[in-house]
Amino acid sequence: MASITKQNIDEFQKKLLNWFKLNMRNFPWRSRGLTVYHLIIAEVLLQRTKAETVANFYPKFIQDFPSWQSLGLTSIESIEQYLMPIGLYKQRAIRLKKLALEMVKRNGKVPSEREELESIPFMGQYIANAVELIIHGKRLPLIDVNMARVLERYFGKRKMADIRYDPYLQKLAFKVANHTSSKELNWAIIDFAALICKARSPLCKNCMLTKKCTYNRLNLISKKNR
Repeated sequence: MASITKQNIDEFQKKLLNWFKLNMRNFPWRSRGLTVYHLIIAEVLLQRTKAETVANFYPKFIQDFPSWQSLGLTSIESIEQYLMPIGLYKQRAIRLKKLALEMVKRNGKVPSEREELESIPFMGQYIANAVELIIHGKRLPLIDVNMARVLERYFGKRKMADIRYDPYLQKLAFKVANHTSSKELNWAIIDFAALICKARSPLCKNCMLTKKCTYNRLNLISKKNR
């Protein structure tokens, strides 16, 4: 982290936000005026699933299950059947059912304290960060494999396999997300990972970050040594 300066991070943030203004993807969960229920459901469905897949499925799900109460009254088997088109249906059905029952007990109120937030069933690091970022307006990163890929390619690789516990990546992500437009910056990184900095065959020729990108620099060195 010592080699990563504030200037590096500022430049990264500025370029990503400028790119986002022209290239942002439009999804129903990014609309204004959504309820806490709408936002949390979207984050649960988005885990390990492409945003485009969820976008086609999400409006109907919200229509058929408009509240925590309606979801809580539905059997796990019925939720499983409903979720089959997007995969991971058994895991997601259990998660949604338990989450719905807990939120009904809480009258739909989301705690503002992190410790209490994480006491809610299946409220892991990613979703807890998403809740605090999108609902409470805190400057937190949505760290998943996509954000990790963009940050590591630009700034340098992490050491630990699990992104949740790697101190370098966690600290870096928090520094990057610490911006007045934190929500938009998170979305920018997510969209950039999907459209440009892809897992396979990244579009480096179309990338505005290549000049200071560690991944690009190492690729150029590798090509020269062949």
